Amino acid sequence: MFRFALLFGFLAMPAISTLAQPFQASVFVSAKDAKTQLAPGGTFTSAQPGPAQATIFLDDAKTFQTIVGIGGAITDASAEVFAKLPADKQRELIAAYFDPKAGIGYSLIRTNIHSCDFSSASYTYVAENDTALATFNIAPDLKHRVPMIKQAIAASGGGSGGGGKEMTVYASPWSPPAWMKTNGNMLQGGELKPEFAGAWAKYYIKFIEAYEKQGIPIFGVSVQNEPAAVQRWESCIYSAEQERDFVKDHLGPALVKAGMLDVNDLDAAGSKKIIVWDHNRDIMYERARGVLEDPAAAKYVWGVGFHWYVGDHFENVRLVQERFPKTHLLFTEGCVESYDAAKVNEWGAGERYGRSLFNDFNNGAVGWTDWNILLDEKGGPNHVGNFCFAPVHADIATGELTYMNSFYYLGHFSKFVRPGAKRIIASNTSDELLSVAFKNPDGSIAVVMMNQTEKAIEVNIQMGGQAVKAKSEARSIVTAVVRR
Repeated sequence: MFRFALLFGFLAMPAISTLAQPFQASVFVSAKDAKTQLAPGGTFTSAQPGPAQATIFLDDAKTFQTIVGIGGAITDASAEVFAKLPADKQRELIAAYFDPKAGIGYSLIRTNIHSCDFSSASYTYVAENDTALATFNIAPDLKHRVPMIKQAIAASGGGSGGGGKEMTVYASPWSPPAWMKTNGNMLQGGELKPEFAGAWAKYYIKFIEAYEKQGIPIFGVSVQNEPAAVQRWESCIYSAEQERDFVKDHLGPALVKAGMLDVNDLDAAGSKKIIVWDHNRDIMYERARGVLEDPAAAKYVWGVGFHWYVGDHFENVRLVQERFPKTHLLFTEGCVESYDAAKVNEWGAGERYGRSLFNDFNNGAVGWTDWNILLDEKGGPNHVGNFCFAPVHADIATGELTYMNSFYYLGHFSKFVRPGAKRIIASNTSDELLSVAFKNPDGSIAVVMMNQTEKAIEVNIQMGGQAVKAKSEARSIVTAVVRR
């Protein structure tokens, strides 16, 4: 069972007369070795600032990127595990992830276009050599994945994508069908054969149409998951030039022809978003340049997706944002690799998530997508044995759910930073704290801070001439929701 309860409170400052506008801060805390996480710590009224070891100065007069959503991936693996759970545990999981009041309010879902490694087997939606896509059918997804996504959308409060309580769903392919590829195999890399580029572009449109017929609006698609990696699972290689040309000559025009993409307003509601790269931060700047410096390709591209698997390289997120300020940056995948049941309760997993969340948002990301939201007690299923961690693991035999601390670290963002929020200035005086702040559409300000040290730190959260003093415990993450 996921647990939200009182852990510790903020220390209210003594009331002193001031001309600055007072505010209230409702606080929520997760800390290492605590019995409960995302614990409410009460609501406190600001006062004149007093001494503290650190100060986070808030300034909402300056805003930055608008947040699309925060969430995770519903893969075949997640959906298959979910289907094996007792009904009460299914309800618990859906509420824990997607209910904005009872749970952590995920507002973003990624899913796979036909199979990926986190499927029980490789499959596609068409018969061999069907270039007309006359046999296109998402029947494999209708058994588990589509029903789970629909439950998630219902729990979140909506599903047209783009703001408020609505859920944003986007999709990524891991490989074209084997017969479209140079190696004749969905696995082990290979490239898209040029003669099938048009059919492959139409495949995305067929997917969008099929999912929307099921009541699942699709926000957009990435061109290819991890296009620079030859994997033992579903994978396909695109050079920067190949990705550019596929977008420019095939995918972009096909979406426009289908009435799905507005090149005059890529942010328009209902206009499907094209996301390029969808791989690690290390070379994301060069790969972004490879597409976006060609205006004929760039006119179709909404954003650049990125992963975390090769080093941090957070500065590259900022560099892409600075070089291409109209392009949206979206974290599309990250997980803790190499599942080991003995490490499920290690606190460092959540802190890895935290470091990425803070740095990616501070460098311009508009959204953040975890990998599988649910896996079994072995870190699968995965048809090539690439077992990984997820924020929640299920024991199939008992139905028991285990919540890793990564679930709570994600929740400190997803529950309080809502779609449509804008990042604001959070000027931090401490090298020992990570911090970021957002102004939500309802006017509330969510301030998140993380202490990775082994000591508690007193922090002033200050806006104007008023402050609330917080005690950030060792190895903790705190969210303060500020209202004037």
